[in-house]
Amino acid sequence: MIDSDPNNEMRWEVSNIRDQDEAEAGIMPSQTVGPYVHIGLTLDGSEVMVEPGTPGATQVTVSVTDGDDHPIADAMIEIWQANEEGVFNSPLDPRTGEQATAEGFRGLGRGMVDENGAVTFTTLVPAAHDDEEAPHLKLGVFARGMLERLYTRLYFPENDNSTDPVLNAVPESRRHLLIAEKTDNGYRLDIRVQHENADRETPFFGL
Repeated sequence: MIDSDPNNEMRWEVSNIRDQDEAEAGIMPSQTVGPYVHIGLTLDGSEVMVEPGTPGATQVTVSVTDGDDHPIADAMIEIWQANEEGVFNSPLDPRTGEQATAEGFRGLGRGMVDENGAVTFTTLVPAAHDDEEAPHLKLGVFARGMLERLYTRLYFPENDNSTDPVLNAVPESRRHLLIAEKTDNGYRLDIRVQHENADRETPFFGL
């Protein structure tokens, strides 16, 4: 369980040592990602992947909560996606090839959540990259207490996602957790990193 509830007691005893020379030598606790996971990774405006008003632009809000449904207020979300033609800005995409540059639509966005555990991206609705996978966003979740980022996906409700092989690898009872909700301004996906009810916990993928 991630310590995201400020009303609970800390899991570890709080040390009164104020000088490192006062600390005894010994085995240190295991290292985790936080609490400074976002330092050096975020940049002002990195959640704005296209300017508002760009043809095809939309807003995508992602929220992150823990197993007690409390917002994880220091989480960082990373998006990687294709453009409106289904092309990734990467040399690994043969349709982009060596012409991939940081100019234009990068397909990469990062954003820190607010006190409610949510961040909103301004981006393009992607097209399908190939004939197998439905249009989607690849999401990475970083947060204090996580040893590694969590990988998941966001699918769009207006598309036929029934034949997507990655979505079909998820138990049928949980597939809806990866399909965004349509909102007045765009889309929203609520990510739950833990839950005692497995049917409410967001599916994550091992890469």
